[in-house]
Amino acid sequence: MRVPDVELEPDLLRRTWAAADWLDHGAVLRRILPQFAAALVAGRVEPLFGLEEAGTSFARGRWQEWPDRQAGAVREFLHAWWVQSLTDPAAAVPAHQVMAMCAEASGTVGPWLAVWEGLEGPLCDQRLVDAVRVWEYELLGDSLPWYVDWYDHDEAVMCAELTAWLLGRGAERLRRADAPAELRHRVRLMGLHGEERWADPHWPGHRY
Repeated sequence: MRVPDVELEPDLLRRTWAAADWLDHGAVLRRILPQFAAALVAGRVEPLFGLEEAGTSFARGRWQEWPDRQAGAVREFLHAWWVQSLTDPAAAVPAHQVMAMCAEASGTVGPWLAVWEGLEGPLCDQRLVDAVRVWEYELLGDSLPWYVDWYDHDEAVMCAELTAWLLGRGAERLRRADAPAELRHRVRLMGLHGEERWADPHWPGHRY
């Protein structure tokens, strides 16, 4: 760790980014970031629960408060990885996992949804179909479909923003992608509340 540019063994890398008790987590994150970023994109990072845990490591390092050049490099990496997850057929990590990681790293879903909205093509639309299949259970329970661990993040705000986007631009893209009708109904149900949602004939019978 104290020797610049020396790569860590995979287990030490995992224990380094996952540890929550570093006195200066930002300095630790800067030390491992090149190797950590490469491992993330290659799908070699295996958190205990979800990839948002890696995003929490970024948030804990407070990278957005770093000098402009350093923060800009992190922002550029997250953006490039997000685009790659949506447009590369050979992407190693599913887009919904990258979304969770980026959202937890930045504390917001807005910029990532804006990127998705600006990208066109059947693969981008299919990535949305795949993501909604994973997300719909939690969203129909009015919960964000990944675990928010960083104390400064507002889960309710992120959940509301993601749901609103799915009801609008997301629903349009699901239709264009010829997503299964039942999946599109589940997105529609996200716009209903209380008894109106549970009593709808297309309610999937989820229990919470």
